[in-house]
Amino acid sequence: MLAGCIGLCLSVLNAKEAPEENPPKTEEQRLQKAGDLYFDYKQDDALEAYIALSKDTGNRQAFLNAAYISMEQNEPKQAVDIISAAYRLYPQDREVLEMAAEAYLADGQYRSAEKFLSLLPEDPQRAGFYHINLARAQMGLGEKKLAKYNLQMAARAGTHPALANYLLGLLYEEEKNYKKAADVFQKASTYDHQFIEAKKHYAAMLEKLGNYNESYRQYRMIYSSEKSSQDVNNALARLKPRLSRPEKEITGGKEILKHTFVKPLVPPENVKTREIKIGIGMRQNGRPSTRNTVHFIPSHDFKITDPQTGKLLARGKAKESWVAQLKDGATFLLTPANKKIPFKKSVLISPSSNTQGEGTTIIVKSVMSGAGMTWASVDDKEYRGKLQITYNASRNTLIPINIVNIEEYLEGVIASEMPTQFPMNALRAQAVLARTYALKHLGKHKYYGYDLCDTQNCQVYGGVRSESERGNAAVESTMGEILKYKNKPIESVFSANCGGITQSAKEAGWYDTPYLNPVSDYKDFDFDRLQPYHFKELLQYPHDAYSRYNKHVSLAAFRWTRVVDVEDLSQLIKRQKKDIGRVTAIIPLRRGRSGYVSRLIVKGTKGSVTLNKENVIRNNLSLGMLRSSYFIVEPNYRDRELKYFVFYGGGWGHGVGFDQTGAAGRAEAGQNYREILQHYFPLADFYSPAQEAKK
Repeated sequence: MLAGCIGLCLSVLNAKEAPEENPPKTEEQRLQKAGDLYFDYKQDDALEAYIALSKDTGNRQAFLNAAYISMEQNEPKQAVDIISAAYRLYPQDREVLEMAAEAYLADGQYRSAEKFLSLLPEDPQRAGFYHINLARAQMGLGEKKLAKYNLQMAARAGTHPALANYLLGLLYEEEKNYKKAADVFQKASTYDHQFIEAKKHYAAMLEKLGNYNESYRQYRMIYSSEKSSQDVNNALARLKPRLSRPEKEITGGKEILKHTFVKPLVPPENVKTREIKIGIGMRQNGRPSTRNTVHFIPSHDFKITDPQTGKLLARGKAKESWVAQLKDGATFLLTPANKKIPFKKSVLISPSSNTQGEGTTIIVKSVMSGAGMTWASVDDKEYRGKLQITYNASRNTLIPINIVNIEEYLEGVIASEMPTQFPMNALRAQAVLARTYALKHLGKHKYYGYDLCDTQNCQVYGGVRSESERGNAAVESTMGEILKYKNKPIESVFSANCGGITQSAKEAGWYDTPYLNPVSDYKDFDFDRLQPYHFKELLQYPHDAYSRYNKHVSLAAFRWTRVVDVEDLSQLIKRQKKDIGRVTAIIPLRRGRSGYVSRLIVKGTKGSVTLNKENVIRNNLSLGMLRSSYFIVEPNYRDRELKYFVFYGGGWGHGVGFDQTGAAGRAEAGQNYREILQHYFPLADFYSPAQEAKK
């Protein structure tokens, strides 16, 4: 008999269900009732019901659910007792054997975990995760050579390449084999650019190897999303004097030297359009960043006016370089001849073309994009339309605002929000939603003088250089089309990947919205029979789904892993919430039927902190942020000491509404863009100017 395989503990055997008026009678009814309790956020009652069912009938799913919930509640010893009893009844069941191995791993019983893993039948589709768990057991036993072999096998299998390479990197790092460690940490961060912990180790290994320039560049990317990390700030300060090239040259930044020829977009007569104001170079929350200068270069002759009075302030020639400047509380324009032209609140730059079919653009130098993300950069940008520069006295900053036709704005959005290599019907669906979103949220940032920002707080907008032929075609072929609910534009939210099923707005912690309810993208999973333990299966061994589409997009958007060191997490919670000491457990308190966690408690040696809502959870459990709140999390110990947590997650974003990757999968399967939109928003009405004109 395996170590610890002692059957259900007495407390488990004696568990009783609370009395109720019409108790379910059949096994299936009792199983369903227990599941309902779990999804009603009554985990303790659900656990009791599953234990009672397993005791009364030996129901296999009841055992698995009870063990899963025990693991989720950070009670691995209880999970070991439960799953050991299940093993006595189902000694050859794959799911029981896998759950047993992970329960023993979580409880630090590595030899028993290794033995359970040895009982599993061979399965090429599951080999990667098998080798990872075997390596975890061997790492716990100090068998590092075997652990390295299994992690190498896991990396080749490709089930969880980021996790396999990261754990392999930790072993190489312990051996001071910095070259091999750097190689595998790089592979982990390349597979998943959001895996900041891997990027941090990669940067550290590069420093050890004397590659200071690249190490600095990696740390700068981490700094973009984790500015308050003391480790990262210390590394940047330490490396800066060692750089062999100028910092700006190392960290990059695209410079635009020549204007792009653009054609004006002319909507047909039946399409009503309007201008829209977009704040550019904004912070992650959509608010203005700090700027003392705005350097701009129009493509054609232009005039500069006061937008409030219409008064002409100056005229300029095509391709002249002008600067708006804020200095000692005074604002002025600096001409190419260094002449100062003062202004008070704002100026409007309006280029014009005398050539039929030729549009105008304005280059704006040094614009921040991707604020708060690891890919953040400061680049030159080019925009259609006009440029307004506003002085905000309360924030003591200049705010550049692009004023552009809403359809031309969308052309700068589509390629920024979705790969333009996606099928055309996915791009068309995205265009309809982007237009709907813009109309719904006009004036979102009116306090600062613009309608929308250019970040993920609204919609990512990259201007002319983000446009593409296919993206523009998607906009033009859907011109004026939007989705409505009760004759108003819907809240057309979208995320990169839902992970297989979208979640409701209510579960995400937003307002309860009738048309934002869960819809499934799975092809082979029946959510009517969903049980809690299925999340382990779905996240660790992903099923087929439209959102598993893997062309022109990273698979890490569908399934991802993160390893978060206890020390890093403890410092993060202290910095962003409060000092709870060394973190000892992460316990989900609320998980919806879509699998997303909406409430979670982090326990520490000095107290605990509760995290509510998906965005709060994502921003407080890792460096930067987690891709989504759809995850399961497992503790990992070495020598009985908690070292790190492993997150097995699905999806990228909040998971509400439209799934961009799922739309691509559906389009490739032959669905047109209206069918795709109907799937994600079944209660919404499709509005088309062309159809309205026929009425």
